[in-house]
This record gives sequence, C-alpha cells and structure tokens, in this order.
Amino acid sequence: MIIFRLLRLVILLAASFVAGILFERYHQRETCAQNGGQWASGYCVGK
Repeated sequence: MIIFRLLRLVILLAASFVAGILFERYHQRETCAQNGGQWASGYCVGK
C-alpha cells in the first residue's frame, strides 16, 4: 500500500512540474506578442 502512495506522489509531482513548464511557456509567448515580437522555435524574435 505504501508503494502505491509513493508512486502516486511521484506522478502528481511530475504532472504539476509539466503543468508549470507549460504555463510559463504560454506566459512567455503572450509577453513576446505584447512586445511586438514573434514566437519562433521556442524563442522570441523581432522587437
């Protein structure tokens, strides 16, 4: 039973980590567009 709890903890931590990364990338993309840049290959190009 304790193995299930540890496995569940690892899965939840990994899911929250991935969600945080996706949230931050979305925020960077929005900031880039507001500043007049263009998002290309994970980088803000332009202004």
